[in-house]
Amino acid sequence: MAHPPERYIFADAQEVVRAAATLFVTVGQQAISKRARFLVALSGGSTPKALYMVLASKEFATQLDWNKVHFLFGDERAVPPTHQDSNFALANTLLFTPLNISATHIHRMRGEDSPETAAIHYENLLRGLTATTSEQWPVLDLVLLGMGEDGHTASLFPGTPALSEPTRWVVPGLAPQGTRSRITLTLGVINHASVVLFLVTGLNKATVVRRIFESRADAPDAYPAARIRPETGRLLWYFDRAAASALTEATDELSS
Repeated sequence: MAHPPERYIFADAQEVVRAAATLFVTVGQQAISKRARFLVALSGGSTPKALYMVLASKEFATQLDWNKVHFLFGDERAVPPTHQDSNFALANTLLFTPLNISATHIHRMRGEDSPETAAIHYENLLRGLTATTSEQWPVLDLVLLGMGEDGHTASLFPGTPALSEPTRWVVPGLAPQGTRSRITLTLGVINHASVVLFLVTGLNKATVVRRIFESRADAPDAYPAARIRPETGRLLWYFDRAAASALTEATDELSS
């Protein structure tokens, strides 16, 4: 049975990131304790950039057994791994290298390949890593997500085929601007994770946040982020005050 989303408001983006780092470590410790490894899917963007820096800091770097963490990606742009727009390149510079993560525990999407080839390769990689049969969805311990001003998340954009894929785990995505060709996890994979965490900051997200939570009749079709509803896992939304400023629902559903 799906759990209702948990929503938390923090004073600013810095507090959002610190809370996310704490949750990251907590979920990781629990996964390692239960299954001797932690499977986490990373996202791109400015907020994850700040999160990586906090996780690699002296305060947090010693709180997790990084040798038991396997890093995956929720999406990637169709660019080489050294490109400035690569999600892998960002994580590699700010997280993997500072923490000396083994290359065998870093599972990147091959943005240098054609999106279809990269998607097939990544789904096969996931199947091998999770030892999941064709009739099952993989269960990742934590999926980190951001949200765009159009309500997209990962590389699941409004009105694109990737958003309605029913069976595949990884598919090509198409962005309306920037690096248009993408690779992305599908809703099926994300919605079977144990924990999904949205990090949403900035006043430019406030209108979409309100529509997702308060215009429920059209939100599922209009905004991909609204279609993230884990089957049995937890769904958490971390906002700064600016991103949550347009919400009018009772504040007792929110915590600061």
